Amino acid sequence: MNQEPTLYTVKAVFIVDNDGNRLLSKYYDPELYPSMKEQKNFEKNVFDKTHKADNEIAFVEGMTIVYKSSIDLFFYVVGSPQENELMLMAVLNCLFESLSLMLRKNVEKRTLLDNMDGVFLVVDEIIDGGVILESDPQQVIEKVNYRADDNPLSEQSVAQVLQSAKEQIKWSILK
Repeated sequence: MNQEPTLYTVKAVFIVDNDGNRLLSKYYDPELYPSMKEQKNFEKNVFDKTHKADNEIAFVEGMTIVYKSSIDLFFYVVGSPQENELMLMAVLNCLFESLSLMLRKNVEKRTLLDNMDGVFLVVDEIIDGGVILESDPQQVIEKVNYRADDNPLSEQSVAQVLQSAKEQIKWSILK
């Protein structure tokens, strides 16, 4: 099977909690699991095979999958069977580091759900239609913050100010 090189390297990205429940998913290949039911079955199958493993790469249903876990979340990037694992890992690391920067190193389910709009922006800045656009987390965050700062009194910026104030008070009390 001799395939031509393509820019469409990412087939899907999804994040599940530690029970395997979907929190976010984006499928970039319409022929790959076209229905919601097929997508959820694939995600469950991937989660079941990877959540107890201590690896970073898996091959499930003929797809190359790189993954990472953090506290109560599992992050997955899916590529075709002949896809370069290093490219997929670069996407995964960029996604995780970008979310870590955005969520102030607090990458866990509740914080992720509270900031879901920003999470979707981060994913969209990294991948567009399966094409990798960015692999530098700092650049992703700058682009996302630039868009979020268009309206300086948005809910997200107020929430960030409150979170920052809470952290400062907490640290001043702990000293």
